[in-house]
Amino acid sequence: MNISVRNLTALGLLGAVLVGCGREAVETPPAPPAKEPAASTSPSPRASAAAAGPKPARVPAAPPTMAPGPGGLTPVYTHRAKGAGKATAKGSEKVVALTFDADMTADQGPRAAQGERFDNPQLIETLRRLKVDSTVFMTGRWAEEYPDQAKSIGRDPRFEIANHSYSHYAFASPCYGLPTVAKPDMADDVQRAFDAFRDAGAVNVVPYFRFPGGCYDDAALRALAPAGVTAVQWDVVSGDAFARDADAVAEQVLDGVKPGSLVVMHCTRSAAPVTEQAIRRIVPELRARGYRFVKVSELMGG
Repeated sequence: MNISVRNLTALGLLGAVLVGCGREAVETPPAPPAKEPAASTSPSPRASAAAAGPKPARVPAAPPTMAPGPGGLTPVYTHRAKGAGKATAKGSEKVVALTFDADMTADQGPRAAQGERFDNPQLIETLRRLKVDSTVFMTGRWAEEYPDQAKSIGRDPRFEIANHSYSHYAFASPCYGLPTVAKPDMADDVQRAFDAFRDAGAVNVVPYFRFPGGCYDDAALRALAPAGVTAVQWDVVSGDAFARDADAVAEQVLDGVKPGSLVVMHCTRSAAPVTEQAIRRIVPELRARGYRFVKVSELMGG
């Protein structure tokens, strides 16, 4: 697999944005999830359980990840490969992963202090009300600004938190005007974000990483290798960054989704003000088509 600098053509429609919204990655089949040991059988389960004493606590399975690419490069995942997952009479299982980037750069503290909102609690509550499993790609700076929300999201089984860097600085340049992280500092920047999630009290944290702006190259994939993450991009761009027309966002998602798709949206109220409204249309329409909403970990595990 030869991974070259990505041109991110699908992001042209977003302009020079400072929120994570990019495109393009290499599709590599995910590693299969580890199999749980088969349950033992007994003619009298209750008697056996009583004799054996209390059952040990079940250890949650580790989130699925992908093996490193050639030369140890960080692997990149964009969507479930066709034919992966459960087969149905009508073809591939209709699952889709909605993902939300909680963006905040390291130097936007003064703007937050002046009242700009980089969070979107209404969106999170709508996802809960509609019972939509999803993945939030969070920056460490966002978690520090909104620790109570980071904890709430990271302890709700409906969600999982993935890494969107600490600083939301670019990992390749040029990248829509974002400042750039030095190559020797990339793995540390990612670890700093994981530390921020831990400090906020988040529990449901997965070893996935999304490049700010969607920008990366071979050098970034190599520099990120010590972090031990799987990079997760997408195959459907919602176009919600700075959008003002919720129906246009919804239609772009509805037109692009296919079985196994991974959609990028945002959880940043000031930069994506109509996302929650678009979700209220997207979710029922995709369910009417037979789709089920899953987290990235389930999509990749398939």
